[in-house]
Amino acid sequence: MWDERYSTEAYAYGKTPNTFLAEYVQALPKGRVLSLAEGEGRNAVFLARQGYDVTAVDSSIVGLEKARKLAEEQGVSIHCLHADLADVDLGQEQWDGIVSIYCPMPSSLQSIIFPRIIHGLKPGGVFLLEAYTPDQLRYGTGGGNDADTMMTADKLRSALSGFHFSHLAELEREVVEGMYHTGLAAVVQAIAIKPVN
Repeated sequence: MWDERYSTEAYAYGKTPNTFLAEYVQALPKGRVLSLAEGEGRNAVFLARQGYDVTAVDSSIVGLEKARKLAEEQGVSIHCLHADLADVDLGQEQWDGIVSIYCPMPSSLQSIIFPRIIHGLKPGGVFLLEAYTPDQLRYGTGGGNDADTMMTADKLRSALSGFHFSHLAELEREVVEGMYHTGLAAVVQAIAIKPVN
């Protein structure tokens, strides 16, 4: 599905970064940042332009090729990792930040990936997320039609137990990101900091 979606000349979700990420980028410690389900590179390239050492992981080789092209256009470099999130090894205390922007994760994948995020972040590292909540099903402005792939603040509190949330909110907002994410949407936003000890 994703290779097909990304196979056009146009960028499916645009070339500009997610606005929540752009507004709160300073919350991410400088250093190594991993962007989950990065797609065509808009967020990874933005992070690289802010001076981060960025790795973009995605299951779509077509999307990652477009990400490399976008990085070249904007005069930065990013690392691209072609992998399914269910299989990717995030290592142990490897990342200063991990970013998840509209990454649809069924609960079966959430149970795999959140422990890996916890182990993969350095102490003091930051997890930044924006995702659709199940209320998004009423809007139909992106995110598919499966509530199980969506996220809530309660799920995040449970999955990242022990983390400090400097920002955690469920809200409605206008999202304008290419042809697939446009219109009023129900989202959850989180900035979660791994404890230092």
